[in-house]
Amino acid sequence: MPKLLLSSGADTLDLNEVMDKGLGYQATTGATGFGLPPVNVQWLEGAGDGAVYRRRRVLPRDIDIPLEILARNRRDLQARISRLALALAGRCTLTLQNDDNTRWQTEVYRTGGGDFTYGIETTGEREFSTIISFRAPDPYWTSSVTETRQITGATSTPFLSNMTKLPVAASQAIGEIQLNNSGDAEAYPIWKVYGPGNTFTAVSPSGERLKWNGTLASGDVLTIDTKRGTVTDRTGANRYNQLDAAPRFWTVKPGLSTAQASLLDVVASSRIVCSWQPRKWMVV
Repeated sequence: MPKLLLSSGADTLDLNEVMDKGLGYQATTGATGFGLPPVNVQWLEGAGDGAVYRRRRVLPRDIDIPLEILARNRRDLQARISRLALALAGRCTLTLQNDDNTRWQTEVYRTGGGDFTYGIETTGEREFSTIISFRAPDPYWTSSVTETRQITGATSTPFLSNMTKLPVAASQAIGEIQLNNSGDAEAYPIWKVYGPGNTFTAVSPSGERLKWNGTLASGDVLTIDTKRGTVTDRTGANRYNQLDAAPRFWTVKPGLSTAQASLLDVVASSRIVCSWQPRKWMVV
């Protein structure tokens, strides 16, 4: 049976603690917000009948969790309520952990709830119940597991296991990368390019091209975060202006696909690392 974890800072609340240990925090039946997130659909209406679909934007996700606390005594209840209040004070991470230990998580902020009525939700002794309302700015659930693929500058060894080998010059790292997105929503890759080398190019399975025209010395690392749309080196300096005009920060589609990546003027220590975290629309 899956369970919920609520993390904030250095603290993590197990929301299945009463079921597992007989005391603590327990998410009860009636939680909402784990299905499909809301969307805003834009239509173009003309003089004729009906309308024409324009675009869709996925909206933030709202989550309500009924929560109970079972404590040893009044002092223990007060301590657990205080711990909950501290955990909810800022940014939190809500995680659904499955029986096979796979985890899907989303960043959330408390937007309401947490109130109670004396004599109904609690008597102030051992038990307490309430409903906590959250909003997730990112409406998708993200896997805690990061998928990684790598291309090296050494031509004497395969670039990637189980990949098609391409003809390669001694000063060039190039190869096909199999992208296996186990989620059902598009995932954003993060590219890390380790120098020396120059002119990094990543081409999506559908032909979208992301090209960086700068140069990396030995020991330099370039990071391209396609979700944030940022390009930085290991010092944190902005290298975005070295991208081609109108760069395409393409995503990894659900399922198995093949992309290409290349880097020029490389040595054996040069490499390209592509990583992504699968995402889901809904979790159960």
